[in-house]
Amino acid sequence: MTAGSAPEPFLRGCAWPGTDELPYPRADPADLDRLPGDTVATARLPVGVRLELLGDADVLELDYETVTDDLGYRGDGAGTAFTAVAGDARVVVPARLGPGTARLALDELGDRDADRPVVLYLPEGMRPTVLAVRAFGGALEPAPRGPRWLAYGDSITEGWIASGPPGAWPAVAGRRLGLDVVNLGYAGSARGEIVSAEHLAGVDADVVSISHGTNCWSRIPFSVAMFREQTRAFLEVVRQGHPDTPIVVTSPILRPDAETTPNRLGATLEDLRAAMEAVARERIADGDRRISLVEGRDLIGPDDLPDGIHPGDRGHARLAATFGDAVAAALRGAGGEVESAYARPP
Repeated sequence: MTAGSAPEPFLRGCAWPGTDELPYPRADPADLDRLPGDTVATARLPVGVRLELLGDADVLELDYETVTDDLGYRGDGAGTAFTAVAGDARVVVPARLGPGTARLALDELGDRDADRPVVLYLPEGMRPTVLAVRAFGGALEPAPRGPRWLAYGDSITEGWIASGPPGAWPAVAGRRLGLDVVNLGYAGSARGEIVSAEHLAGVDADVVSISHGTNCWSRIPFSVAMFREQTRAFLEVVRQGHPDTPIVVTSPILRPDAETTPNRLGATLEDLRAAMEAVARERIADGDRRISLVEGRDLIGPDDLPDGIHPGDRGHARLAATFGDAVAAALRGAGGEVESAYARPP
């Protein structure tokens, strides 16, 4: 592969076909008018979209175009470079605004196993489109697809404030387990909207994880009763679309300023977390054995939250280990394959 090849066979993390305006949408592009504006804004970012490649090429070259360098609160952590990952090794090439070509020296990744993929993360904060890929000094081909994991959540699922896209907990767990993770983390939103549940229900999945709640304490406050019923309805709609698919519910992680502080409607984050966990347990008790629950409160500590809300790289790694293990166990319990030909050990 030396002439420019279409990137589509290499792309992973995409659940819906792209459009000219949204090449890598993270919500159904035909249905965006039913979603809140804050969800639509973050769904335009190609969070978790990546290329997965197998082969022995020394160099990977990509033609691309980016549309913005306004990275907002996340800054460079939103993704400003193409980052090739193989095992613990990385090669990073900064992206430029507008059209460009990135040339990544894959031979700098060391003695990589040709049967395991190089995972190439995009400068997602700059809203890139990959136009063509080329290999030099060897061959590259698309890696086989792992089981599809739909990871719904808020900014913590999206990857705030890891140092870059490869450090988001779904990305870390997805690489370790060999899963095709579709990151549906919507920063500042993800309040269990029924439209999002319908989107999850409408696409194929081997496993689904649901991880939200903090924005129901703060950005648009919920009472405990509202959150309980919203969670109950969200799970019901997802289950309608996936009657036999394992669903992992992960309740909100620690947020020190919210744990015992009532919001406008009197709910603390402790209250909302307890309501979410109670709904999951109710479904399990009612016979839905393909729902599992991970209690989020004690998974990380205050020192893992550099801004008091979002985990840094260490916190994301801890979440990846716990949440990833729960996703893997859920897949095994449903008879699914967890380790593909390119899965790496922890």
